[in-house]
Amino acid sequence: MKNRCIECKGKGLCGRERCPILEKFRTTAKYSPQKQGEKTIFGASPPAIFVGRNGYPEVSAGPMIPPLLESEDAAQLEDPHALLGMGIDDIIQKRCQLVRANTTVKVKQFEKSHLIEKAQEMALSRKPVDTEVLLSKPLKPAQKFDGVLTPMGPAGKMESFDIAENPNVPDKVDYLTYDTDVKATDAALELYGHDIGCEHITRLLSIGLLGQETKLVPTRWAITATDDMVGKELAKSILDYPEIKDIQLYSGGSLGNHFEILLIPRSYSFELLELWMARTVWSADKAWIGQDMEGTSGKKGYSPLSGGYYAARLPVLEKLESIRKQAAVFAIREITPDYWAPLGVWVVREAARNALSTEPNSFETLEEALMDMNKRINTPFYQWREKSELLPYVKEQTTLSRFLS
Repeated sequence: MKNRCIECKGKGLCGRERCPILEKFRTTAKYSPQKQGEKTIFGASPPAIFVGRNGYPEVSAGPMIPPLLESEDAAQLEDPHALLGMGIDDIIQKRCQLVRANTTVKVKQFEKSHLIEKAQEMALSRKPVDTEVLLSKPLKPAQKFDGVLTPMGPAGKMESFDIAENPNVPDKVDYLTYDTDVKATDAALELYGHDIGCEHITRLLSIGLLGQETKLVPTRWAITATDDMVGKELAKSILDYPEIKDIQLYSGGSLGNHFEILLIPRSYSFELLELWMARTVWSADKAWIGQDMEGTSGKKGYSPLSGGYYAARLPVLEKLESIRKQAAVFAIREITPDYWAPLGVWVVREAARNALSTEPNSFETLEEALMDMNKRINTPFYQWREKSELLPYVKEQTTLSRFLS
């Protein structure tokens, strides 16, 4: 069931200079963030920054600012919980108010850029920051869509950038961003352990504020890197916990992304099946099923499911950590036609968290759990079950507890 567009998600694997699916969304842009001929943009940044990947290692980077938006409204633009309560149309409309003001800079030679220095200062904050940018020329209405990133508005080169208030910086953020002896991975994990959200950590990593040898990291890479770093650390810790005692099934989701997450009494492993129904954002008229998994030794190489794999894995590991148990995890993400526009991998992360926030059903046998799971999945049972590598292993494996009983 191959579908090149789902595997690519706009990365250019087809060889085309521009993705026709993403271009379809870009051409629907109607929102103009400023008056005709105006080059000055003032507003409360959520805060948000964007570092591109085109031309790497020389990239476009800078703040994202919604013109004339108050702090309370601006904060929603980078808050997954707030976005999750909106419809897809509303998310696009609100997120596309964000103007990407940027400058071109080399990823390892950004220290002398006053504009990047200001963007770093803003990125430290946990609350919106009033900012003002002077662009080199007036903006034209445009939207940016991507398989990993949340939708954004038009981009323009900035001539100047000023912060109109002092950023609200958490003590742990302030400490770790000035500690050049701490590795980026260790800093990210310590921030996560002190309740600094993944969006904030991603922002700091992307704009070159974490690590011994700091550099700018394209935002789409930083998102997946954060999910992966935190996930790997949680996976290590849960290996010391006892196995869950019974089979548990969680079900739920959001924005056309439905999850079935099955926890099985075994040592830790994680398998994700992605079931893309026909007529979703990437699938056109062809359905597609993808699979990837890892065992106790962790993930080897980059997942063929891209950032969605790491985004789905993180909430599962958070759940296991919260109950201090380990399990073999069989997760299904079914993407329905309700998911008609690319919103970014945060949707995957938050939809999985939604599912895991529900009360689980318990089952005596694996087959009973799979039959219950199948009631809420549109894709035919035989199509997705035969793709699993974990289920046959679990069914055939004899555990020590079963032997003793």
